[in-house]
Amino acid sequence: MDVLTLSRIQFGATIAFHYLYPPLSIGLGLLLVLMEGAWLKTGNTIYHQMARFWTKVFALTFAIGVATGIVMEFEFGTNWATYSRFVGDVFGSALAAEGIFAFFLESGFLAVLLFGWDKVGRKTHFFSTCMVALGAHFSAVWIIVANSWMQTPAGYHIVGEGMKARAEVTDFWQVVFNPSMLERLFHTVCGAWSAGAFLVVSVSAWYLLKGKHTEFARKSLKFGLIVALVASFLQAASGHISAQGVAKNQPAKLAAFEGLYNTTSNAPLVLAGYVDEKNEKVVGLTAPGLLSFLAHNDFHTPVTGLNEFKPEDRPPVQASFLFFHGMVGIGFALIGIAALGFLYFKKGTLHERRWLLWLMVFSVLGPQLANQLGWFAAEVGRQPWIVYGVMRTPAGLSAVVKANAVLTSLIMFTLIYFLLFAVFIYLLNEKIQHGPDDADLIPSGKLALPAKK
Repeated sequence: MDVLTLSRIQFGATIAFHYLYPPLSIGLGLLLVLMEGAWLKTGNTIYHQMARFWTKVFALTFAIGVATGIVMEFEFGTNWATYSRFVGDVFGSALAAEGIFAFFLESGFLAVLLFGWDKVGRKTHFFSTCMVALGAHFSAVWIIVANSWMQTPAGYHIVGEGMKARAEVTDFWQVVFNPSMLERLFHTVCGAWSAGAFLVVSVSAWYLLKGKHTEFARKSLKFGLIVALVASFLQAASGHISAQGVAKNQPAKLAAFEGLYNTTSNAPLVLAGYVDEKNEKVVGLTAPGLLSFLAHNDFHTPVTGLNEFKPEDRPPVQASFLFFHGMVGIGFALIGIAALGFLYFKKGTLHERRWLLWLMVFSVLGPQLANQLGWFAAEVGRQPWIVYGVMRTPAGLSAVVKANAVLTSLIMFTLIYFLLFAVFIYLLNEKIQHGPDDADLIPSGKLALPAKK
């Protein structure tokens, strides 16, 4: 394979692996705030036990996320030096803001969250939990700012020509609030909440199936199902908003998502199927008019087709189509699981439906797959541009990096990441098998205050 293909595989693989962990940290951060807040409000020590147990899981995901994220910083300078030079002014601002407003905030209060349970007061510890969760969300904000600028660049002008050309910021706030930033941030954060919630749901359902830590499991499951249900519905709503933004700002991407070659009014939405690229049509089940409604809130407004663009300006159609529809299908399945689980939980009959509990155990994979497929769809659908409409992907490649060097590092990173994943699964399983500590039902130190009435 050539250096371009290998570099794209390497960057895609490292980001895909890294992206397993930040959504869990963001989602668990929200749940920790809710659990510890419930303890402060009610004085019920089961909530204290829940908060302490899930804090340990949060710490594990945070540590692996930091370790896997460092590699990408180096890849910008090694594999994609031309691109880094071009966007350095823009990316430097966003990544510096992440370091100052997100990472320092999150890591600064992390020690209090992890080790301050018996050393600081309840309100002080709760404040640190809120700050860590807020820092995790801020981190998502600035990463989405940088990535969304690649999708819909704004607030810049180009200085220089040829290989020395670079994008220079003219309006920082236009860079931050570029046309796709808010809708993509909303969609991404909802996916992160879903990832954290379904992890809690999965572990809690497993405890119920095994008859272990049942009171802890029921309380945790309640929190997990509520957040999972809300996040899943918000994910669908934000997806609708995001699709309208794609239709406006990246019409070729939306056309590839739906395999739509000809500009069509009352455009159909594909429910299931595949793209016959040779004959430029979709084979499968469609719903007339729904794509027009999804894109424009109107059944008759035309949706731009791929034939409006030159062949060299079109994204890979089949891959974009499959990634997008895989994400949507999993998203609706998660809504169904969360809704059924919450319904039977409210009725008090969830324990009688072991099939649903087993489904909940494996549901932890759903948000992760959906998040990965959504990212694949967004990035593949942007092709052939590394900065949409401004810089093509091959133009961003480093001039001096050779294919054999990329292949060697790709093999090494794959082995290291495999080991990291094995360590993560081993440690997570250890924490789950051990379960919550009974000692955490009796807060000690400065936390051992009279329960709030």
